[in-house]
Amino acid sequence: SDWFDGWGMQYENGEIPFFDYLAFKRMRERNTEYYGLKNTIHRQVAFFGTGTYSYMGKYTATGTLRYEGTNRLGKSRSARWLPTWNIAGAWNVHEEDFFNKMSSSLSHLTLKASYSLTADAGPDWITNSRVVINSFNPWRPVAEVGESGLQIVNLENSELTYEKKHELNIGFDMGLLNNRINFAADWYRRNNFDLIGWITTQGGGGEINRLGNVATMKSSGIEFTLSSKNIVTPDFQWNTDFIFGHTKTEVTDLKTRTFMHSLIKGNGFTQEGYPHRALFSIPFVGLDERGFPMFEITDEEGNEIKVDRNNYGEINFQQREGLKFLKYEGPGEPTIHGSIGNIFNYKNFKLNVFITYSAGNKIRLDPVFKSEYNDLDATPKDFKNRWRISGDEKRTDVPTIASARDGQLYSDLDLGYNAYNYSSARVADGGFVRMKEVSLTYEVPKGFLKATTASLLSSASVKVQGTNLFLLYSDKKLNGQDPEFFRSGGVSAPVPKQFTCTLRLSF
Repeated sequence: SDWFDGWGMQYENGEIPFFDYLAFKRMRERNTEYYGLKNTIHRQVAFFGTGTYSYMGKYTATGTLRYEGTNRLGKSRSARWLPTWNIAGAWNVHEEDFFNKMSSSLSHLTLKASYSLTADAGPDWITNSRVVINSFNPWRPVAEVGESGLQIVNLENSELTYEKKHELNIGFDMGLLNNRINFAADWYRRNNFDLIGWITTQGGGGEINRLGNVATMKSSGIEFTLSSKNIVTPDFQWNTDFIFGHTKTEVTDLKTRTFMHSLIKGNGFTQEGYPHRALFSIPFVGLDERGFPMFEITDEEGNEIKVDRNNYGEINFQQREGLKFLKYEGPGEPTIHGSIGNIFNYKNFKLNVFITYSAGNKIRLDPVFKSEYNDLDATPKDFKNRWRISGDEKRTDVPTIASARDGQLYSDLDLGYNAYNYSSARVADGGFVRMKEVSLTYEVPKGFLKATTASLLSSASVKVQGTNLFLLYSDKKLNGQDPEFFRSGGVSAPVPKQFTCTLRLSF
């Protein structure tokens, strides 16, 4: 990989390069690089074999064995090399003789199961199987005595090994009424272990935070798929596809710790005994008589503190100990997901209506509250319900807009409003039902094409399509915030509505 900083581009004068040698003199004196080059070598090798046996089309067994190694992980043979495998079997019940008695209502039936050990080497940037030493230019007080040096970027991590997963799958496929109705169901259980993450150490060797195999997680789930041909006539057909999935995860072992902000930010964080990416909040206890938020927290020594406008400085977003006071809201990732699709065909017209849904998770509302605002801030709908006069604290949990005088009277007011952004008052249910897509297609009759185009066109169609049209249901507390979108900062926008018109011609 490489990068380069170009100096002196004349954007408004034909984009002609124009640089000043003094710029390079300045970079030399400040020990600044204007280009870089980095070589990385990945070595990996894998051997695998697979075999399948089928008996009379009734019983099928499949097995796969894989042995692989990579230089990205630890140099220890137990860490660098790993055998993985998979065994699976299926029983086609409809091939059995006794199935003929049920064939009038049951079209086909297949039972299947599999068990496997799979692995992953982790993110591509994990490459410190041995100590990583890079060249650099040390800073010197005088540019004339500059020289190259060597520095340790990452310590050797000899025992870092693959992320592994044992998975058991059991399922079946069946068809009813001459395959007018098809149903499939799959249940799975996964045990993930040796998951890679950051761990805080005593700092031996110069690194406090290091990568390691720090976590174990178990998960299970079930998925259903139902397809039906509801109406079948020469001119009109109606087909429906329904998908439902449910997932449950739990982190059973975690050899790392984190600070408060990681647990309360919008995308959640991993904690032992909770789902993957669990969402926590600072307990909100209401507004005071002036409309400022109040909280109940515990410091690192375990002392309970009631926080109001007079002591917002007690809130420490970097706190690592004594975080059990945080309120668990729920998983940050949906536990239920699926879709409903309906396709209607009438002669040469085809209408597709596709709906998606999701549920089971919690959403952190956008952190829009501050102790002061300017003309660049866009106020959300929540502000219409804010505290205005004494007594409003009994009907609303939206704080007041602080005045300039409030900022002078109460120190750390910004901490209080930021804590409100990440409090239990700013959490909504993540369940939604969305009209994902509606499309209408018209296929021009071939007889009309032949008569009007002298057989130049073999087919022609027009399609009008709308995507991400609107939400059929979402939590009212979202106040217009998209439940599928997480604002990560910078310039970002939810997935927009899209309208497309397509003309297809075949010659």
